[in-house]
Amino acid sequence: MKLLNKVAIITGAGSGFGRATAILFSKEGAKISVADIDEKGGQETVKLIKGQGGDAIFICVDVSKSGDAEKMIKATVDKYGNLDILFNNAGIPMSFTPVEEVTEDLWDRIIDVNVKGIFLGSKFAVPFMKKRGGGVIINTASISGVRPRPGLSAYSTSKAGAIMLTKALAIELAPFKIRVNCINPVAAETPMLARFMEAGGATGEKFEEGRKRFIDTVPLGRLAQPEDVAYTALFLASEEASLITGASFDVDGGRGI
Repeated sequence: MKLLNKVAIITGAGSGFGRATAILFSKEGAKISVADIDEKGGQETVKLIKGQGGDAIFICVDVSKSGDAEKMIKATVDKYGNLDILFNNAGIPMSFTPVEEVTEDLWDRIIDVNVKGIFLGSKFAVPFMKKRGGGVIINTASISGVRPRPGLSAYSTSKAGAIMLTKALAIELAPFKIRVNCINPVAAETPMLARFMEAGGATGEKFEEGRKRFIDTVPLGRLAQPEDVAYTALFLASEEASLITGASFDVDGGRGI
């Protein structure tokens, strides 16, 4: 087992990338704090983990709120005694929206969750990791933060911010043996996909038409599956990646080329 007796917090673990990663990390021996704003989804992930013999708890968290982020870290340490891995995976999408129609509230919410959420989770996790003599932080960014698409100005900006925050934390925390990396998925077969295309985008297209349009931009000819991100996160969390920090892993089927 690659993560035997490790303790991992995974945000956004109530569905999609987060759920797949929580289940995989548990299979590899980790104790899991399933953190999500969606209690129903989070509790279902805990149930799935326990059903395979794993150890998990649920923590209801809005990652954009300082008090919630601090509570998440404290509850994990109180339960399991330590913290080895923080996967800042929680994020929110946006559907196609011309920049002149992007409201200030939408902009703020996307930046708050997708960038500030990473900052807050890391801020409260780092003191425990420093005390332990090391740790791993993984952030979910997006290939959109490298190669933006029209109509996603707030989302692409937030994910570019996540990538740069990853690099800034990596260089700051390297002396403390805390590795920080991020994953850049392409559009994925998760519940978030429909939210990217809600309201039909710019053309009024139906979901399957929009899905095909996304697939047509991917050289390998498919969207990401939750497991694609989960296995990348497992590698980055494991000792196999012990010399990797500040890296940005494109899990995108060639979309970013």
